[in-house]
Amino acid sequence: MALLGVVLVLAGLVGLVYTGVATLTTMFLFGWLLLVGGLVGLVQAVQSRKSNYFWLAVIVAAVNIAAGFVILRRPDVGAEALTMFAALFFLIGGLFRLAGALVVRGANFGLTLVQGAFGVLLGLLVLWSWPSSSQYVIGAFFSLALLFDGLSLVALGMSARRIIGLVKDTDTDTGTGTGSDVGAGGDSTPHRPAPGQ
Repeated sequence: MALLGVVLVLAGLVGLVYTGVATLTTMFLFGWLLLVGGLVGLVQAVQSRKSNYFWLAVIVAAVNIAAGFVILRRPDVGAEALTMFAALFFLIGGLFRLAGALVVRGANFGLTLVQGAFGVLLGLLVLWSWPSSSQYVIGAFFSLALLFDGLSLVALGMSARRIIGLVKDTDTDTGTGTGSDVGAGGDSTPHRPAPGQ
């Protein structure tokens, strides 16, 4: 687990250095996922063609296949569309967080306010330099996700190794403790005289 985490951390760092390559790689992966998912959905729809949702499943599968084909054919256009979607997502999500923080004013008022302002700022920055920002935004986000996932896997693997070591030490101590209770003759039960002796 820790070794996989190290690999993900290295991939994330390389992706942060070469964000353009990371963006294209992410788009190709996304396109293949859509294409394969659409084909699998189409096969499942044909197998369950007697159900009431047959045509809906066929339409969803066809849309996935078409989107995957377009992204694989023009990854730059797909990156621009996804960057626009991400920017709008951050902007609208940040506005909702700001409005919710100002209306509710709960215990986490300051944290929610900062999160909302950060989302609005990030959305505006991406939109301000769009479509040139699409060359690095998707790759940077994907690389950061790999980096943080890798760090969490490394931490999880190290803590699991530490727990296994503690369990082994406890088992060793318990095994030596039980062996010392046995007498030299190998019988630990006290001798009781038979009735009538």
